[in-house]
Order: sequence, then structure tokens, then C-alpha cells
Amino acid sequence: PGHRDFIKNMITGTSQADCAVLIVAAGTGEFEAGISKNGQTREHALLAFTLGVKQLIVGVNKMDSTEPPYSEARFEEIKKEVSSYIKKIGYNPAAVAFVPISGWHGDNMLEVSSKMPWFKGWAVERKEGKAEGKCLIEALDAILPPTRPTDKALRLPLQDVYKIGGIGTVPVGRVETVVLKPGMVVTFAPAG
Repeated sequence: PGHRDFIKNMITGTSQADCAVLIVAAGTGEFEAGISKNGQTREHALLAFTLGVKQLIVGVNKMDSTEPPYSEARFEEIKKEVSSYIKKIGYNPAAVAFVPISGWHGDNMLEVSSKMPWFKGWAVERKEGKAEGKCLIEALDAILPPTRPTDKALRLPLQDVYKIGGIGTVPVGRVETVVLKPGMVVTFAPAG
């Protein structure tokens, strides 16, 4: 969500995420507003890191509305500035894929765009190895799923509890440890 009123929704989702895709608007004035002192780009990147999201992808969106359209110089300027900021908060820019995209036209989302021949692709280096690709879907596919401690006791932080007529009480959360199977008996603590 790019709107300040929805930041609580972003926090809920981010607290359970293995990866974050930070969408940065490339339009004139839009990027500058997002990266400014109280901008959404800064806030979302900082929240993602603070909430424990270790892997980040940056989608530089609205490349169709740069001056001139699909500007390599604008992409490089944004990449440099965002890299500098995410490094300050704790991310390693070498492990972050930067992909120029246009959601409106689908450029570099699922397949390589002919409108940005200057973009030779993204590459990341991390201790687990290297990865490279040319579009956003490949960057998502290159995310490393974290190992989950399936041999430990059940840990399921609750996000919400719904009372559904005819069904009963339905707890909602994310299983962090163990493998939960149908028919297992679990105890919630603290109760109340």
C-alpha cells in the first residue's frame, strides 16, 4: 500500500514475509517524494528491515513516465540513491535485485521488454551464491526460502481470531516451527 492510512496492513503482511518487493515510482517528483525524509519509500524499506525481512527486491516502476520514457539515466539515478539508503538501514545492495518495470504496460514484469534494450539484467551476490535474471518474476524466483525449524515445538503467532457461525472459533496466524498436520491437538497459551 502506498497510502499512509494503510501502513498497518503493510506491517501485518511484512511481519510474516520472507521477501519484500519495494516498488519505487520513477516519475518526475514521485521518486523524490518517496525518498524524502518522511517519504513512503523510506518508511516501507525501514519497516521491512525492522520486521526481519532479510531479502529485498526493488522494482523501479512507471519507467514509461520518465523523461524521456524508459530512461536509463533515471533508472541509474534511482538505483544509486535507493542503494545508498537501504545500505544505511542494514541491507546489502549487492544482494538486492533492481528491476526497471512498467506495471501499466507490463514491461520487464514477466518477460523482457523491448523498450529498455539498455537493461542487461540484474545480478545479486549473497553468501549462498549468485543469481541473475532480466525481469521481476525471475527476481522473485531467485528468492531463497528460509529454513524453518520443523524439529522444534509448535510456534504459531496469532494474527487474529475469527468467530464464524456454524464453524466456531478460527485462529489465524503463521506456523513458524514444526509441521502442523490435520488432527493434531494443540494448546494455546496464554489462554483468555
